Amino acid sequence: MEAVVPNFGRISFKNVLFDLNGTLGEEGHLEGEVRRLIERLADKYTVVVLSADTFGTLEEEFKGLPVRIERVSSGTEKAMIAEGYKPYAAVGNGNNDVAMLEGAELAFCVIGPEGASIDALLASDVVVRDVKDAIGMLLDEKKLTATLRG
Repeated sequence: MEAVVPNFGRISFKNVLFDLNGTLGEEGHLEGEVRRLIERLADKYTVVVLSADTFGTLEEEFKGLPVRIERVSSGTEKAMIAEGYKPYAAVGNGNNDVAMLEGAELAFCVIGPEGASIDALLASDVVVRDVKDAIGMLLDEKKLTATLRG
């Protein structure tokens, strides 16, 4: 994405990084509509999922989807791996996502059924109640501009 948002600034990135649990899915599982949106998003960007795979579903859930999977064991490791994808947009909800969100050109906090940490909220540019809203904004920069312009 390459956009200039009035009173916000220039946004430029090629990669979109996601946390899995509490962000893309619940208890390690994706819903069908999220799968379809990820496929559309992958037409525009490199999509990367960074996860500790708490529920052991990582490979199975993303089988056949055009995404890169990165296993991480901590927020520090997540941030280090994220650095290799700069410039990037990030989508997360937890304390282990904060450094990844802070390093992003554009950061989304998802406050879904599992909630979100206050630090993830404060590290974000946009707050949404569902990951589908974040993906929708990444697919249509006019929605993003409407939210971020001053």
